[in-house]
Amino acid sequence: MSLSVKLEVFEGPLDLLLHLIEKNKVDIYDIPIAMITEQYMDYMRQMETEDMDVMSEFLVMAATLLDIKCRMLLPQEKNEDGEPEDPRAELVEQLLERRLYKYMSAELKDMQVDALKSLFKKPTLPDAVKAYEQPVNYEELVGDTDLYKLNQIFKAIMRRQTDKIDPIRSRFGKIPKDEINLEQRMAEIGEFIRLHKRFSFRELLEKQNSRMDIVVTFLVILELMKTGDIVIAQDKLFDDITITSKVAAA
Repeated sequence: MSLSVKLEVFEGPLDLLLHLIEKNKVDIYDIPIAMITEQYMDYMRQMETEDMDVMSEFLVMAATLLDIKCRMLLPQEKNEDGEPEDPRAELVEQLLERRLYKYMSAELKDMQVDALKSLFKKPTLPDAVKAYEQPVNYEELVGDTDLYKLNQIFKAIMRRQTDKIDPIRSRFGKIPKDEINLEQRMAEIGEFIRLHKRFSFRELLEKQNSRMDIVVTFLVILELMKTGDIVIAQDKLFDDITITSKVAAA
């Protein structure tokens, strides 16, 4: 028995088999494999595609159908439990899974189409409604809380704040920040170098009033060395460093 099949574009051989089963109104659990195989081969002969990947998929299914057809002509094999095996079982399972996916995709497509029909309106509430605030029921808010409970809550909060204070560091006072103008300091040391021409680095540091003054003076000396305004010298390791003005050396 042959069936005139209108050539349609199927996503794969399983879609074609489902189409043939529905067209012939046969039970998917009891596929007449000979008839379906013949109709499948008729469709294959009418295919005009040149895509080898597509053709290979349909050819593999055709070989599978022919294999099932041959196995059904032979005595039935039995499984470990002694029950006869149906050569169509694996194919039926694949067709059921494929049909389930098709139904699910159709449902999702319908949901998408229905969703496109939904229109939403932006809220247009009056200003009086937007500005409305629900009044506070103080009796409900306070509930069974009395002055004693409020006092206990207050003490607990204050106790937690006290626990956050470090008993040691909290005794320290604030360390004042020395405000030192670096440019002014450079001008002062430049004037000192111009007047003394040659002097001891140790004596220069000893004239400073604070640790910050010493640090800034040291940085100024390094900057003057970088610019070439002074030259330093040291006869031996750990000896005092002598600073000489470049102008005086010239």
